[in-house]
Amino acid sequence: MKSKIKNQKNTKSLIVDTALKLFNKMGLSKVTLRTIAKDMGISQGNLNYHFKKRKDIIETLYFQLVCKMEQNFHSHSDEALTIKNFFNRMQEIMKQFYAYRFFMLDFVQIMRENKVISSHYQQLTVLRQKQVMGIFKGMIDKGIMRNEEIKDEYLNLYIRMNIMGDFWLSSAITTQDLSPKLIDKYIHIIFQEFYPYLTPKGKEQFSSITS
Repeated sequence: MKSKIKNQKNTKSLIVDTALKLFNKMGLSKVTLRTIAKDMGISQGNLNYHFKKRKDIIETLYFQLVCKMEQNFHSHSDEALTIKNFFNRMQEIMKQFYAYRFFMLDFVQIMRENKVISSHYQQLTVLRQKQVMGIFKGMIDKGIMRNEEIKDEYLNLYIRMNIMGDFWLSSAITTQDLSPKLIDKYIHIIFQEFYPYLTPKGKEQFSSITS
């Protein structure tokens, strides 16, 4: 009995892993349950035992990504607030986005079609805003970032960085083939948004990781 349950769990995990591979390679519109089953060499009926609809697999992958992002935030929560630590945290998030890149490339379609993911993402955005604004405040207190000079200056900085973080892959794929090497290029592009808000102390820290 235990062996049967274990095999079922292994099959379910393999379905999810295969779906991620195919979604990333082919895009959301070209991958069906039949495509996934064929790639695995199993019947669609076997696959349907674990996932009735394709959206169930997409939701499983989405919450996998969310879980990894949460682990990233919590694993860095006790670190000192420095530019380097903030950079490293952003870099890890971009690596996670790349690993699940079909979400970012088919982001609008998923948000329109999947109410579960859309609703959760709206809630997640509110949480992320609070977390990042908290980091900004901590850096101001430590003399790394300057005080706001105009209303909602740092809120709008967060929004711009969030937009670029969500859509950098869409921008990249229009001009070049996607590869992990692009993470290093785009993390620096996005992170430069941060530079005008730094104090001399913050700019010194910034230079140490971008030189």
